[in-house]
Amino acid sequence: MFKLPGPASRVAQPVKSNSSVLSASNVTDLVSRASAGDNAAFEELYRQHAGRVYALCLRLSGDTGRASELTQDVFVRCWERLESFRGESAFSSWLHRLAVNVALSTHRRDSRRWRRVQAVAILPDAPGTVRSDSSDIDLEKAITTLPTGARTVFVLHDVEGYKHEEIANLMGIAVGTSKAHLFRARRLLRKSLEPQ
Repeated sequence: MFKLPGPASRVAQPVKSNSSVLSASNVTDLVSRASAGDNAAFEELYRQHAGRVYALCLRLSGDTGRASELTQDVFVRCWERLESFRGESAFSSWLHRLAVNVALSTHRRDSRRWRRVQAVAILPDAPGTVRSDSSDIDLEKAITTLPTGARTVFVLHDVEGYKHEEIANLMGIAVGTSKAHLFRARRLLRKSLEPQ
């Protein structure tokens, strides 16, 4: 059984690698070695990509603890499916898609579980954002207060660059629903970020 390098808390603070950004041939070599069971090679892949995966999971989940769990889940799934990486795209693109799929499938699973536990879930509206001096922080906080569907579509479309058709396919919703979620997210963000 493979154990991910280091405790889960290391994900929140991505580890700097001793080497600089890897070249495509070095990544291919690391992927090949990791597929063959080389833990050191997989650890280097983890070190190189943990920060970006964590940032994506944080944007999709809106919660640091949940983002750390998702990041670990992504790398566990990566380890399990590393042999399926065919090299037709960059490893970082493959890992990015894997992270989105893990986050969305986890969200769907958790949503189904929540609906089974409670017949009618009445969730309070997210509290207003606290204004700070940094507009970046305000935006990140405002994104976390968005309803889950709107937040997911906003992050995938406006931050990650997915098209509505791809989002609809990933989330199992209609293209029109994806567009409606994006419209709602943008409207709520404008409202929460405007000076009061």
